[in-house]
Amino acid sequence: MPDHVHVLFLLNPQKSISDVIRQAKGVSSHCINGENLILEKFAWQKGYAAFAVSESQLDLVFNYIKKQKQHHLKKDGQQEFDEFVKLHGFEN
Repeated sequence: MPDHVHVLFLLNPQKSISDVIRQAKGVSSHCINGENLILEKFAWQKGYAAFAVSESQLDLVFNYIKKQKQHHLKKDGQQEFDEFVKLHGFEN
């Protein structure tokens, strides 16, 4: 069962990332619950992770996201996140 999503988008400079995430979570929760798409009530976890991507890396990131199903045959979402954080030096 998927436990996270990856989203790649150009941020409107007049909006904050937190505004966009809040609205995306709200609209998607309302849709999923309103259409009874799953048996239990759907709710997003608190928080999110967001990373800026340079224009030169867009294709690389897009293709990485596109291959998520293959990635998760080998590791779960938490392992993927932990490796990403370590690889890019985001650890405390």
